[in-house]
Amino acid sequence: MEHISTANPYFGVFVLFVITFGAFITTTVIARLASRALARKDSEKIKLSVYECGPEITKQPNRVSPQFYLFALLFLLFDVEIVFMFPWAVDFKVLGWFGFVEMLMFIILLAIGFVYAWKKGALEWHNIK
Repeated sequence: MEHISTANPYFGVFVLFVITFGAFITTTVIARLASRALARKDSEKIKLSVYECGPEITKQPNRVSPQFYLFALLFLLFDVEIVFMFPWAVDFKVLGWFGFVEMLMFIILLAIGFVYAWKKGALEWHNIK
């Protein structure tokens, strides 16, 4: 009969994982209890005042247009296209016709996506009032 420690070569890793997880939980609990016990709970007027000079901060409703996110997504899409095209252009002679056809298919697929976004009006800026 084999010992459990030699039955599986990863048993030692499992034991270390369990010990590490226990140490993490213990450290987190001790730190939380210590911070609650040692923290000052009084709120002074100076603590609640504005730290920097300038006007008092007033809460304003922030309304961000989804158009910003759409533009960012389209920018990332076409930026990634350039990132993939640069190494292809460097190794163009090594890749030969296979690499040329693959990049042609990639560019056609991205062109279809660009035309789709254009037709849907994603590239036009709409004023939101």
